[in-house]
Amino acid sequence: MPRIARTGNEAMAEAMRQINPHVVAAYPITPATEIVMIFAGFVANGVVDTQFVAVESEHSAMSACVGAAAAGCRVMTGTSSQGLQLMSEILPIASALALPIVLCEVNRALSGPINIHCDHSDTMAVRDFGWIQIFAENAQEAYDSVLQAVVIAENMQVRLPAMVTTDGFIISHCMERVEALEDAEVKKYVGEFKAVNSVLDVGKPLTMGCLDLQDYYFEHKMPIVESMKKAKDVILEVGLDFGKQFGREYGLVENYKMDDAEIAMVAMGSTCGTARVVVDELRGKGVKAGLLKVRAFRPFPAEEIKQSLSKLKSVAIMDRSDMFKNQGGQVFTEIRSAMYGGANSPILTNYIYGLGGREISLDDIRKIFAEQKKNAESGEVSQLIQHFGVRI
Repeated sequence: MPRIARTGNEAMAEAMRQINPHVVAAYPITPATEIVMIFAGFVANGVVDTQFVAVESEHSAMSACVGAAAAGCRVMTGTSSQGLQLMSEILPIASALALPIVLCEVNRALSGPINIHCDHSDTMAVRDFGWIQIFAENAQEAYDSVLQAVVIAENMQVRLPAMVTTDGFIISHCMERVEALEDAEVKKYVGEFKAVNSVLDVGKPLTMGCLDLQDYYFEHKMPIVESMKKAKDVILEVGLDFGKQFGREYGLVENYKMDDAEIAMVAMGSTCGTARVVVDELRGKGVKAGLLKVRAFRPFPAEEIKQSLSKLKSVAIMDRSDMFKNQGGQVFTEIRSAMYGGANSPILTNYIYGLGGREISLDDIRKIFAEQKKNAESGEVSQLIQHFGVRI
């Protein structure tokens, strides 16, 4: 298993190279441009035999991906921010047609104002379009998750598109050590692609994308619901199998020093790496702190989160985006809903932070944990929703 130095973008492009999809259709956008740019180099140099389709917009990119996947191809692409929003008209079509497209998404703030740095507003804006969403903490997890996403999406119990996300510039452009697999290992792991319901199968003619009014539209949305339910077990099975084969196990969530924790932080993406350092510091001082990393946001792991948090006294829930409805961020509202009605529910505080790429430092996280300690001691929350780090 070779150890290589790669940025998050390079790690994702490397995974794509080893997967060698039939078709990649893409349009460049910062900070995801490098993923498809590097892959286009692989195509130009004959390293892969992928058909690369350079299109005029992200809307066209996802449209081409849908067409290629419907024709019976293994398909991948990449994008970010406004590009993901331009794709948004086509994203629910991909899930409705059960097309296992894999998208490398680099989390970036949405305009306006114009901003090219990290928050999660772009990915959160399309969270309910029937796509599996996996948030990677670092370049290693991004590489591993892209490989797993192919296996998860193409599983016959799932057959849904999937996006693997990294945090813009923080992960996408920062170099780390990555333990890559051998090309032969990846080829064996992802397996041969098996086309399902190809529109080019003349022996089994079918229609895709037809008009579907009130008589059957509702029923034809239910396969997405059922596939999302089944996807939870498939993600767990694939993550467990990946661990057995390659030594790095993954799940829907990750509990870090949560067994006896009294206070904790819930986070996604690169912030988890920073939070681990503070948890270790606090543990060294006798404070029973923990971290719950949410890796899969879709399907939402409600039961797993509820099980992890139910014995705690106070929890900080970190949102790197806001819904602008005065009820907190997306992660907070979903976790609050999951905890509703439970016999043991901790004090919850929502911290909306890091919008537009604003840094979240070790000192910031120390301050948040200190507030959780006070909440646990007093038995009440001082401020339910905080826009943390905003200058006054």
